[in-house]
Amino acid sequence: MPPEIRYAKSGDVHVAYHVFGEGPLNLVLAPFFVSNIEVLWESPDFARWMLRFRSYARVAMFDKRGTGMSDRVSELPGLDQRIDDFRAVMDAAGMEQAAFLGISEGGTLAALFAATYPDRCRALVLCGSFARFTSWFPTEEALQQFLGYVDQAWGSGSILPLFAPSLANDQAALQWMCRFERPGASPAGVATLMRMNSQIDISGILPTIQVPTLVIHRTDDAAVNVEGGRYLAKHIPGAP
Repeated sequence: MPPEIRYAKSGDVHVAYHVFGEGPLNLVLAPFFVSNIEVLWESPDFARWMLRFRSYARVAMFDKRGTGMSDRVSELPGLDQRIDDFRAVMDAAGMEQAAFLGISEGGTLAALFAATYPDRCRALVLCGSFARFTSWFPTEEALQQFLGYVDQAWGSGSILPLFAPSLANDQAALQWMCRFERPGASPAGVATLMRMNSQIDISGILPTIQVPTLVIHRTDDAAVNVEGGRYLAKHIPGAP
């Protein structure tokens, strides 16, 4: 059963989050490009992964504004505004300092937060992430192909092989992906978010990150090129 959903106030916007685990370490999980923190728990694989944190960490997860269970907004935010949502969740959860785990686009957000508020970041883990959007969609043609999927087939789950190739023929995983997409964001919301994401480039701030950092990236990542992870590791001081 998912943890209780709560709401942090970021300006006038309600940001959905929940907290689970009783460990001594505070951990904030920065979400992917869309998420729904309630539906995530319906995936047995993802639920097992999250519950492994429970023994050693107190974990906060949230949906960015405009996605999941957070308020829908007339204009989706850039990274600077998302940082305010991140900070609002930490404050609401009573976390003055925490380790950050960012996955994909969430890693970009976590890295920028760590650079902006180093006193609030104990450690940084970037998984399958990137500094520049082109590590995710290297060309305008690739982005337009994805937006075509969003326009014509969002909610079908047929993009599953891009994010989880090993589950491409798993019908239960496909059904969960369908369920995850629809309440994660509307097709128009996804398209707007991705056009905004296409402007992401935090390469200039990487050398300013001073917290202990670990970069994890599969060499055969089908969604985000491994060179994106290698770039992070090369330009964040001390990152293995």
